[in-house]
Amino acid sequence: MNELKALMHTLHIDWIQCVVLIMGVTEVLLARANNVLLYPAGIIATTLSIYALFITQLYAESALNVYYLVMSIYGWWYWSGAHGEPTPVTFNTVRDWVTTLLIVCFSWIILYLCLSWFTTSDVPAWDAWVSATGWAGMWLLARRKVENWLLLNLSNAFAIPLFFFKDRPLFALLTMFLFMVACIGYVSWRKKAATRASQIIV
Repeated sequence: MNELKALMHTLHIDWIQCVVLIMGVTEVLLARANNVLLYPAGIIATTLSIYALFITQLYAESALNVYYLVMSIYGWWYWSGAHGEPTPVTFNTVRDWVTTLLIVCFSWIILYLCLSWFTTSDVPAWDAWVSATGWAGMWLLARRKVENWLLLNLSNAFAIPLFFFKDRPLFALLTMFLFMVACIGYVSWRKKAATRASQIIV
């Protein structure tokens, strides 16, 4: 047991990261299975992530997980039947792309300035970029746009080295897993959207 604790300390791993990893993987697998239990798993993972990222001075990432927490609660309620027919999977329109770019640009600037002026963050630009692209990706996900996976993976691609830099290896490994799932999700959603588009044309 002491050897395990020593190894975890050396690798900068703690129990919070372990639980986040387990719950994060569980959430993604349940999402692929279309199981509503993905939401309680996500709520556990994001709640712990908010604390773990905040104490690591990744303030924008911590704020991003607050947003994820709110979306998880909303999603759990939404999946429970308090809505009509689900929105179909579609491709971005020009207007969607403009909105996406505005979300990324404005949120990056605002987050960067807030982190630079009001926090002790040593990676304000990096942290802000990961969160800005993540926010845009979540907006597209809520609208069931195929391109949400592209924005989320843009966020993931920058988050992986950031987590290693901030000594959060399990967060980095979880993000690698999410990156791979997002690649699969993009292909799957693209096929669904293309099929729907062809049926409308016919």
